[in-house]
Amino acid sequence: MASDSFDLLVIGGGINGAGIARDAQGRGLSTCLVERADLGGATSSASSKLIHGGLRYLEQYEFRLVREALAEREVLLRIAPHIVWPMRFVLPHRPEMRPRWMIRAGLFLYDHLARRVSLPGAEGVALAGHAYGAPLRPDITDAFAYSDCWVEDSRLVVLNARDAAARGAAVLVRTTFVGAERDAAGWTCRLRDEAGTHRVVRARALVNAAGPWVMQAQDAAHTPPHGRVRLVRGSHIVLPALYAGEQAYILQNDDRRVVFVIPYEGRFSLVGTTDVPHAGDPREARCSPEEAEYLCAAVARQFRAAPAPADIVWTYSGVRPLHDDGAASASEVTRDYVLRVDRGAGEEAPLLTIYGGKITTFRRLAEDAVGEIAGALGRAGTPWTATSALPGGEFGGLDLEAFTAEAARRHPWMPAGMLRRMVRAYGSDLDALLGGAGSLAAMGEAFGAGFTERELAWLTTREWARTAEDVLWRRSKLGLHMDAAGQARLAARLGAPAALTGSPPA
Repeated sequence: MASDSFDLLVIGGGINGAGIARDAQGRGLSTCLVERADLGGATSSASSKLIHGGLRYLEQYEFRLVREALAEREVLLRIAPHIVWPMRFVLPHRPEMRPRWMIRAGLFLYDHLARRVSLPGAEGVALAGHAYGAPLRPDITDAFAYSDCWVEDSRLVVLNARDAAARGAAVLVRTTFVGAERDAAGWTCRLRDEAGTHRVVRARALVNAAGPWVMQAQDAAHTPPHGRVRLVRGSHIVLPALYAGEQAYILQNDDRRVVFVIPYEGRFSLVGTTDVPHAGDPREARCSPEEAEYLCAAVARQFRAAPAPADIVWTYSGVRPLHDDGAASASEVTRDYVLRVDRGAGEEAPLLTIYGGKITTFRRLAEDAVGEIAGALGRAGTPWTATSALPGGEFGGLDLEAFTAEAARRHPWMPAGMLRRMVRAYGSDLDALLGGAGSLAAMGEAFGAGFTERELAWLTTREWARTAEDVLWRRSKLGLHMDAAGQARLAARLGAPAALTGSPPA
């Protein structure tokens, strides 16, 4: 850092913290983002990877949340077309769960609550002879289809942090927020890096975006709580692909929850999620045998293939820090966010605390949060993030397919699968990453699964990757594709275990 004094110190390098750092720095507030582990290392890399309005939230009358989330789909498709793309969802009709009129009404609202530009509307589908019906049990004869979006969640976090840093923000990973003391002029904040070195920085305002650790960060700042979070674990399983095709399925389960089945990484199906109260350290969240059984059973009720826990290739779990609204069950707790500004006993330096939120609405949350805290500092600025592309998102008017075709024309030496993966990870940054390479040999050491020395250099110098886990399970999902020998070589190169959150398929 060039300075130890900032307008804003943001605690937590998940999607909310990274989004706030980007927005604040772009409004001219000098910002420091502090993350005690890796960017997106907890909840933000363990989502269902969807940018969606949340069809089921309509039953809970969360119309404002759904409207905001639906509008954000269009924004994120514009500013990050390489890591956000449309996906068609098939909802098999089970009349014993929800009547047809209710689903039609819900989908009509879903299509019209916010302006829809890029995505096709909902429709009814007769499954006999239709490709959508092929994976489903023959007694399921009708379905509905509608549109939402997929997102590479870990990369969304990193790209927000990259843009913040490019605009001048300090991004400190593997740095713990130890505590802070407030006075009228600001906060004196104590930080500790992974080597145990302590440092002190000053900030005019503090933002607590610590997610599942929001209450602990609040304690470290010696401030009383103005809300509480409810920790809810969401687990996912990855299975060998259950069907061909790019459509996803949203299954009505017998407990009236929904379970998604999503094509994943070319060779797999992603199934999730659960809603289970979580106790203990959120970083130790793991998919329990009961959750794995639940997800397999939900698929088996409606798919011809009946997966079993023994078929699972990988699992991951994240702990959602939901705003505690007193709901009776974890599934009913609101996914909306709440912002609280604390000025202490008088007009002292402000602290903004974030309770709840979901990945789809992170940009709006950040916009609101920066508006609140910047206003408290007398420097509100102008919102800007809705129209500014994230790194790699400048496609020059092309869509993803046309951009990929153009990249293939420029780099005919690159295997098609490798090119497709790299375009979807790096977008218009691809040429900068390649650095003029004109052959696979020019990319340096090959670790397997199309991953090379040149890409590793980009991730470690531009994207804060330090360990093989950062590379294989967050910056990418190459841990599902690279063989054990390649992972071991990469781990030895970086000096850390390859897979702390999962294992490659046998």
